[in-house]
Amino acid sequence: MIVLGLDPGIALTGYGIVREEENGEIVSLDYGVIATPSHSNEMERLLTLYQRLFSLILLHQPDSSAVEKLFFQKNTRTAMAVGQARGVVLLTLAQQGVRVYEYAPVEIKQALTGYGLADKKQIQMMVKMRLGLEELPKPDDAADALAIAICHIQFHHLNSYVTGAS
Repeated sequence: MIVLGLDPGIALTGYGIVREEENGEIVSLDYGVIATPSHSNEMERLLTLYQRLFSLILLHQPDSSAVEKLFFQKNTRTAMAVGQARGVVLLTLAQQGVRVYEYAPVEIKQALTGYGLADKKQIQMMVKMRLGLEELPKPDDAADALAIAICHIQFHHLNSYVTGAS
C-alpha cells in the first residue's frame, strides 16, 4: 500500500509518501514540501500547489491519502489561507481518484508516540525511527506529512482488525 500524507499550507505544503511492505515494514519513498513563491498572488500560489501535487500523484500513484484536519486557529487570515490550500489538496486528490482519509493532530500524535500532546521533536524522532531514516526528516511540514501517512497505515490496520476486512 502506498500512502500520500499531506500537511496543507499556502506557503508550504508538506508531503510524505510511504509504502508498506508485505512484511509490515514502512518505507519512505519521497518527502519534502511544495513551496509557493511568496511574491506570487494567492491564485498563482494555489495553482502552483495544484500542479506540483498533481505531478506527485502521477509519479507515485498512491493507493490512498491522509490529510491533517483543519483545526481552529486564532489568526483568521492564516486559517483562511490554510483552508484554501486544503481545498486545493482535497480537490486534486478527488480529481485523481485518490481516496482521502483525515486525521486530527491529536490522533496523529497518539498514533506515533502514544501521547496526544507530543511535541514536534518527539514526532520527528518517531518518524525517523519508524522509517529507518539516517536523520530527522526536515522541514517540519515534511515530517508532519510523513507522520500523517504512518498514522493512516496504523489506523487502516486497526480498522481492518475491528471490521475483519483486509
